[in-house]
Amino acid sequence: MGGEDKKLDKEEVLEFYSREDVQTAIAREAKDKEVGMKYDYGTKYGYGKRPDVINNPADVLELAKNGATSFHFSEEIWKDPLQLNLDLKQKEMEELRKGWDLIIDIDTPFFEYSKVASFLIVEALKHHGIKSIMCKFSGNHGFHIGVPFEAFPKRTREHEVRTWFPEGARRIAMYLKEMIREHLITGLLEKGGIEEIAKNVGKEVKELIKEKQFDPFEVVDVDTILISSRHLCRMPYCYNEKSGLISVVIKPEDIKGFSRVDAKPENVRNILKFFDRENVVPNEAENLFVQAIDYKPEIKEDETTKKEIAYEELQEAIPEELFPPCIVYILKGMDDGKKRAVFILINFLASVGWGWDQIEARLIAWNKCNKEPLKEVYWKGQLKYTKKNGKKLPPNCTNEMYYKGMKMCFPDNLCGKIKNPVNYARRKVFAGQNNKEKRKETTQKKETLNKNEDSKKE
Repeated sequence: MGGEDKKLDKEEVLEFYSREDVQTAIAREAKDKEVGMKYDYGTKYGYGKRPDVINNPADVLELAKNGATSFHFSEEIWKDPLQLNLDLKQKEMEELRKGWDLIIDIDTPFFEYSKVASFLIVEALKHHGIKSIMCKFSGNHGFHIGVPFEAFPKRTREHEVRTWFPEGARRIAMYLKEMIREHLITGLLEKGGIEEIAKNVGKEVKELIKEKQFDPFEVVDVDTILISSRHLCRMPYCYNEKSGLISVVIKPEDIKGFSRVDAKPENVRNILKFFDRENVVPNEAENLFVQAIDYKPEIKEDETTKKEIAYEELQEAIPEELFPPCIVYILKGMDDGKKRAVFILINFLASVGWGWDQIEARLIAWNKCNKEPLKEVYWKGQLKYTKKNGKKLPPNCTNEMYYKGMKMCFPDNLCGKIKNPVNYARRKVFAGQNNKEKRKETTQKKETLNKNEDSKKE
């Protein structure tokens, strides 16, 4: 999922974004969405200012001329995206939010496995009576499955559905994920044995086994954590800088036959709508929403971030030399997985006694070490959210979406005795305190013994 970005040719990029059908498609999907631009050549690299918008098709080409290589939009639908800022309170955010589109992000290092998972997600949505389903190729290894907000009910159980973000979308994603689990196991194994699967995704066979059973989500990532407020997703008909391919929209029935060659800029012909809002059947996703809200996942790891820390408050911050290997790895800087990494870091540091100013200063230093710095607005937003809502434990070590899944798990002897990175640091502190006390006790005994010997001599 990593790899070096493809060097994009400016003239080719401009030629593609000069197409009127492409401009129209991007502008249409950008309506009432917060938009972010990525710059990948010339003097500009990284992301542009936020919030931003695209008001008309001509904006697309103008931005491309200024160095923009791709455009990214919010899952949320806003009354006025330009009113967004980090100082908005939760109630103010909810008042500004008109709704949210469901976007299921499916990714894996091996493209054919993404096709299997995407097809099954589509089938699961159809099972719930949903017809307003579209799919788009991410531009690299995965797919995005979309259901427009207009398909969901306006209210359910005395709650406005528009206020159920990100929790509602996360629950749907988790519900669908578990719904397809057994079918995904079968589908992946039909593509080859477990040894071949492990080789294709760059893992050891033992990493794919959980409780003596093949875990398909060690192979395919159906993302739930990145469903978060103001999270941006690559827009349809935009470049993917890593591959040089286009994030093209395809019909769900075409998933199995889709080839990455179809996403070469010169091969993009038939422009389709990702969210076809005009032809949505109202409330067709009501059953899905209700089922997902009622669903009680058995995966305990996902609940760890909701639980308050049960430890006694630390008297002082735990120093970095006592951090577990995974946290040490993160702090050296990341290539991929920076959004998950900052989620881990904030919750970890807050849980081991670091003050908010200390955490912010460390995040600034960490971000400078990243191959491509994480947007300041994102990590500051995450920090602000944690400060407001209280510190939580970071995900457990066994959580499939973190550590091992991010290829940053390098366990030492102590790691096998703990369930959470916070436990590691606290055990180190406890061990150090015990050793200090033992040394103090030994010293006192020696001093007492010496005094007794001196008394005998007198």
